[in-house]
Amino acid sequence: MNVVTKNVALPDGRVITLETGKLAKQADGSVMLRLGNTMLLATVCAAKDAVPGTDFMPLQVEYKEKYAAFGRFPGGFTRREGKASDYEILTCRLVDRALRPLFPDNYHAEVYVNIILFSADGVDMPDALAGLAASAALAVSDIPFGGPISEVRVARVNGEFVVNPTFAQMENADMDIMVAATYDNIMMVEGEMKEVSESDLLEAMKVAHEAIKVHCKAQMELMEEVGSTVKREYCHEENDEELRAQVHEACYAKAYAVAASGNSDKHGRSEAFEAVREAFKAQFTEEELEQKGALIDRYYHDVEKEAMRRCILDEGKRLDGRKTTDIRPIWCEVGYLPGPHGSAVFTRGETQSLTSVTLGTKRDEKIIDDVMNQGTDRFLLHYNFPPFSTGEARPQRGVGRREIGHGNLACRALKNMVPADYPYCIRVVSDILESNGSSSMATVCAGTLALMDAGVKIKKPVSGIAMGLIKNAGEEKYAVLSDILGDEDHLGDMDFKVTGTVDGITATQMDIKVDGLSFEILEKALNQAREGRMHILGKITDCIAEPRTELKPHAPRIETMRIPKEFIGAVIGPGGKIIQGMQEETGATISIEEVEGEGIIEIAASNGNSINEAIAKIRAIVAIPEAGEVYEGLVRSVMPYGAFVEFMPGKDGLLHISEIDWKRFETMEETGIKEGDKITVKLLDIDPKTGKFKLSRKVLLEKPEGYEERERRPRREPRRQQHND
Repeated sequence: MNVVTKNVALPDGRVITLETGKLAKQADGSVMLRLGNTMLLATVCAAKDAVPGTDFMPLQVEYKEKYAAFGRFPGGFTRREGKASDYEILTCRLVDRALRPLFPDNYHAEVYVNIILFSADGVDMPDALAGLAASAALAVSDIPFGGPISEVRVARVNGEFVVNPTFAQMENADMDIMVAATYDNIMMVEGEMKEVSESDLLEAMKVAHEAIKVHCKAQMELMEEVGSTVKREYCHEENDEELRAQVHEACYAKAYAVAASGNSDKHGRSEAFEAVREAFKAQFTEEELEQKGALIDRYYHDVEKEAMRRCILDEGKRLDGRKTTDIRPIWCEVGYLPGPHGSAVFTRGETQSLTSVTLGTKRDEKIIDDVMNQGTDRFLLHYNFPPFSTGEARPQRGVGRREIGHGNLACRALKNMVPADYPYCIRVVSDILESNGSSSMATVCAGTLALMDAGVKIKKPVSGIAMGLIKNAGEEKYAVLSDILGDEDHLGDMDFKVTGTVDGITATQMDIKVDGLSFEILEKALNQAREGRMHILGKITDCIAEPRTELKPHAPRIETMRIPKEFIGAVIGPGGKIIQGMQEETGATISIEEVEGEGIIEIAASNGNSINEAIAKIRAIVAIPEAGEVYEGLVRSVMPYGAFVEFMPGKDGLLHISEIDWKRFETMEETGIKEGDKITVKLLDIDPKTGKFKLSRKVLLEKPEGYEERERRPRREPRRQQHND
């Protein structure tokens, strides 16, 4: 293949270059994408045949960022890239969800898409380019695919929509959404917003689609130039049309009756559908079922799907008997767990989340060390989906991509409701105990309840809802479903999750599995979702109307102080000696960092006394010693000619033997002062050249009568001593 390049213009004039035929030529398709100094290589390989018995699309998408791309060494002992980070997994999911629906339904060969970031300059955001690179690699291959597609990020910066903004532009954005689409239709949307309206979200999607059309057209031209418009032939399914008709004739009416029965019990409904299939299978011998069993299962699945969809479209009746706009019964409870700093149970129908909140200090922050993103995160949300939540008898093996994706959506929904200056690090953990419908939206609702139970001063409560769609090809009739069931998600045409406050949307995630979805339908879905969100929000505020005024007794207390930058070193001390000493003496946890030219000190403890003691010590350090002031000091060392007293943290002064008392002492032993004693002193003077402090105790004592007479008697001069303080 000759080297072929194609340029794609962004709305602001930047140019994306797609190049194929130079690198990774043994892959079925490969494209190097370049924008500025950001370069992504996307490759795709597909097996020639499907694994026998496979009846799904075995697609695997991997996204990897090389540390060398940004001139960095990886962390860890091995100093090489390890397992995928959460950010890389989330980028994989964005690409996967856009590509998967566009492979032919009867194509079951294993397909592997790999996207690698080989170069970056910290200006352009590479995750927004991964979808375009992957689609271009498929476009130049002979793998059957219903694309091309592309993905773009749309942000609203200072009131203007920006396509594929830079890192710098994102700092001022109040909307961040990723949109994937074909030339004709939106396929996927995901993002976070700062309480924007439904109309603003729709407008952002339209802006994204116009930019994507340009990308898709460029890929079509690239396909023509490389001659990849003709795709490979395949045969991954063997069908028996006579058996298909037989299954439909014998089972459709019975399956429709189950769908229309309005059984709200998930397992009971599943058993009823299964009984219809098993009754049909009963007419066959074991030998016949060995040959036809898999086909019967597949054909019956199609019958079940058709029955469910027709019941909704023709009668407006859903599997559990609800109308299209009905929300399942909701009950919730806060403070269910005594150990965490906040907790809540949120149950909607057969979906249940038990969520806890833990408050921590700066030391509990998550350290982020991705290729393009380094820093810390003070708001964490972890989502767990154990198998027992759906009644499955299998072990739980760590956290998968699904858990990371669902947790990220809930995190984006809630995090902007925590004030930016809130001193605590927050960890929200959602454990799904039952699932039939959107557990990520249950996590958002339970998270709101648990945060308010913990006393976190969130700006506003947030609720979330999952919407669905039923729309048959070629029909004008469609149904938008509120609060969808798991089966309605699986058998439907759209899964649209929306979260928000009473004033606007905070996060969204949408996956569309059907062509020809208009913006009018999306608008209806968004407006219907808002009505559902408000209903759920009412249930949340009925349970707890606002954050608790006090933290739980066992929650840590945190106070924040700001000090001038020049005092940071004094608070820390040599080798951390001062700050460590304060922590040992008070029992408080103290952290300090420089932010925008000043020191920010965070003091945390389980009781107020420890915090007050630490604050007093810090204030003493940052205070400026003033001659004439009286201080409570600590004797640090005793010398023949006097004692050195720490009268302020980190500040020692000399209390000369002659300044201890009005009476005369020949030796320090006579004074009775020893190391570790507490003593009240007055700062007499500060040497302007050396900065040394001269202290006195005797000036605070009453002068005895006849002192002047005794003072006239001859006095032996003390031997000169030297001391370097």
